[in-house]
Amino acid sequence: MRFTGPLESAGMLTALRVPASASTSTRGVLPWAPLVGAVLGAAAAAVGALGTRTVSPLAGAVLALAALALLTRGLHLDGLADTADGLGPLRGRERALQVMRQSDVGPFGVATLVLTLLLQAACLAALLPADGGWLALWTAVVGARLAMARAGLPGVAVAPGSSLGTAVAGTVSRVWLAGCWLVTAGVVVAAAVLAGDAADAARLVGTAVIGLLAAELLHRRARTRLGGVTGDVMGAMGEVTTTATLLAAAVVW
Repeated sequence: MRFTGPLESAGMLTALRVPASASTSTRGVLPWAPLVGAVLGAAAAAVGALGTRTVSPLAGAVLALAALALLTRGLHLDGLADTADGLGPLRGRERALQVMRQSDVGPFGVATLVLTLLLQAACLAALLPADGGWLALWTAVVGARLAMARAGLPGVAVAPGSSLGTAVAGTVSRVWLAGCWLVTAGVVVAAAVLAGDAADAARLVGTAVIGLLAAELLHRRARTRLGGVTGDVMGAMGEVTTTATLLAAAVVW
């Protein structure tokens, strides 16, 4: 993998400033997305824990989501709204892709965005006060970037006209992605054990699997309806993973 890959990924997926030399390529964006997710997840969890301790669990949840939105420039939320507009109403492939490329957001996209954020906040408000609940947020954020990296595997179809989809196509090897999954699972298990509850480790891994399966369903829908992935679909896959993971964690915690 390219040495500048982490900076390329940070430059594309976050609001962090990176050297100009690291922003001229997209080859490292998806392979290193899980690492970026680990940093974002840690920051969001810290903000959420602080808000929970000083104000309330709901305030902590909202602040954690706000931190994520700021650190990512709302990029993935925008992708979720655009994808919802494209996949939601009954329309043909060309029209759906045209709608997704427009700068405005339709009512279906707005409703999806609002309901998703409300669900994420409600789940986090239940998780953050619990012992080790912050780990669920970290797991969800990293899992979201694993789902996005999946879109860069060789053979993944790209929707017609998607420049970003074409640029990152085939940039993630199956061995690399499997290694990222294993490392993430190892970190989750180790953190849960150190926090004092080994049972949390199994729950966290299970919820992450549910989140990744939810993203896979979205990917299949996009492939059928749009002909493949786009940059918006990748962002939507991340948000769907986050939401499904948090929801599953809130149920089993």
